[in-house]
Formats: sequence, structure tokens, C-alpha cells
Amino acid sequence: VQLQASGGGLVQAGGSLRLSCEVSGRISSINAAGWYRQAPGKQRELVAGISSGGSANYADSVKGRFTISKDNAKKMVYLQMNSLKPEDTAVYYCNADLRFLMSTRNYWGQGTQVTVSS
Repeated sequence: VQLQASGGGLVQAGGSLRLSCEVSGRISSINAAGWYRQAPGKQRELVAGISSGGSANYADSVKGRFTISKDNAKKMVYLQMNSLKPEDTAVYYCNADLRFLMSTRNYWGQGTQVTVSS
């Protein structure tokens, strides 16, 4: 089982990107999930999280601009990013608690680079 993140790229300030995180392999469901980011010289931080029930929470810096969602049927987690700012530039990582028949395990995806130019 792996998480595969995609959708990063170079965008001008004010633009939008949609990050996707695909779960490969057989799972029962995606429980909680989140998107983190790490800028050069900074610690990794939680950008957005979504609970097993679908409740979302966001870092103050992205509230009103980013939206996290998940689709259990497609085994996908998304991050819609609007009104991007240069300070959003970072490597973005997805994280998820994946439920199997008899257990739940936490996984990280590889990062996807988001660069916002001013």
C-alpha cells in the first residue's frame, strides 16, 4: 500500500492548484487524512486535516483559501488550493490513516512541490 501525491507545480500568485493523493493497494477505507507542507529551512506543518466523518480543519494561514476532501470509493484525498500566495511555496505531503480488515495504519506519501511566484 502506498500514497501517491500529485498535482504540484509552478503557479503565479492568485492562481489555483489541486493536489491529489491516491491510495494504491487494497484497503477498507480512508479514516483521517491530512496535507502537510515543508518550506526550506522550516519544520513540516499541518495545512489541512479531515476526520473519518468528513470534518475538516485548517491552519489559520490557509483558511478560506484551501479545501480538503476525500473520496473513499476512489481512494483519493484532495487539496484544492485557491488564491495562492508566494508563502504557500513548499513541498506538500499527504498523510492518511488507512483502515484494513483487522488494523489501521498511518502512511505518508512522497512530496509534491508547489511553487508560487509573485
